[in-house]
Amino acid sequence: MPDWMARAGAKGRSGMATHAIWLTSTSALALQWLLIRWIGIHLPPPLEALSSGIGIFGAAFILSWAAELAQLDIPRSLAIAALAIIAVLPEYAVDLYLAWQAGKDPAYVGYATANMTGANRLLIGIGWAALVFVLWFKSLGKQTEIHLEPGHGIELLYLLLATGYSFLIPLKGTLSAVDSVVLLSLVGLYFRAVARQPVELPHLVGPTILISRFRLPLRRAATVAMFLFSGLTILVAAEPFAESLIATGKIFQVPEYLLIQWLAPLASESPEFIVAILFVLRGSAAAGMGTLLSSKVNQWTLLVGALPLAYSLSLSRLEAMPLDAVQVKEIFLTAAQSLLGVVMLASFSFSLRDGTLLFLLFSTQLLTQLLPQIFPSLFAALPRFAFTAGYLFAYSYLVFSLLYLAVSRDNRRGFLGLLKLRIEGPSLGKAVGHAPNAGREKLP
Repeated sequence: MPDWMARAGAKGRSGMATHAIWLTSTSALALQWLLIRWIGIHLPPPLEALSSGIGIFGAAFILSWAAELAQLDIPRSLAIAALAIIAVLPEYAVDLYLAWQAGKDPAYVGYATANMTGANRLLIGIGWAALVFVLWFKSLGKQTEIHLEPGHGIELLYLLLATGYSFLIPLKGTLSAVDSVVLLSLVGLYFRAVARQPVELPHLVGPTILISRFRLPLRRAATVAMFLFSGLTILVAAEPFAESLIATGKIFQVPEYLLIQWLAPLASESPEFIVAILFVLRGSAAAGMGTLLSSKVNQWTLLVGALPLAYSLSLSRLEAMPLDAVQVKEIFLTAAQSLLGVVMLASFSFSLRDGTLLFLLFSTQLLTQLLPQIFPSLFAALPRFAFTAGYLFAYSYLVFSLLYLAVSRDNRRGFLGLLKLRIEGPSLGKAVGHAPNAGREKLP
């Protein structure tokens, strides 16, 4: 008998009642926002941000439970990939809208790339780092590493391929249909690879134990309903959440470009951050990292590849999106950060030191971008301060990537293994020298 079934049978009525209360209360959090939108109530920006944010929070719980249940019937990697796609739907909706508008107003080209690069850098600089920080805090300092599972090698491989290709985009100075073909082909191959992974019984906790006791057709119907309900809530809540935050932020005279690059993605990325953190809090840190890793693959392939298509559809002709100097710098910086992330995870572990480095690089780069806007008089003599600083941080990411490869044998062996890897089923992690319980060499 599977362990999840044994735990479900061991639970009494009080335990099942607790699970039902959790499921009902989180559903109510999501439902309140759907009702507000359906009735057509218009709230002031602060209240709209609060209500839609609560809706996203409740939907994120339901989404994580649905992903766990789905693992009873489909490969775990595929369930995590599906979770990642649903969670980033708000980001896709906002960014594709901006790309569509760019076909009508060239000013929106900068907004579309700003939203995309901001979302990608938030995932690694804040999301990945937050998971290991939460793990360290939850274990009271006893656990300082997240160990990836062998199946995560699929995500690492395709993230590496997408990252390698992304360095060509700044050299071309455009986002074109060629980029769409390459990146969308990569995401198609990625999904084919994860679909071949074997079914593994997950470690169910909370309301998922209750639903797992349903008969097979009812359980599957409930799982699908949870995916649809949470996905709809996130999709309906994300844009109003972002817009209400932007409206509130404008009170403080924050430049619109920065709001679109950082505030809007933060709103739309929050569901996957919450889902991943919940996995860590439940003792499934690898699943949490897998969620954000899959999201990064999706955003760095599907999202970027879809932008030129939305732009061309808006123009009613096939045409490349032009990139100015600032957009070229932002994409190069994002690609460099992505490379360092791959190099760090190549050892199939992610330490507190890794997370701290990513967070410090991200936060200080963001600070150099914000300071000239907050104190314009102090930086009047340095009009290109933020632009130059962006390139310095991009090269810093590249230098740290080389340092990891030079100093750490585990990272070097794993990275070289990814470069020559052929996908051969579930043993992908073992092919690059992954040992689930092995330690890793520390950087000096």
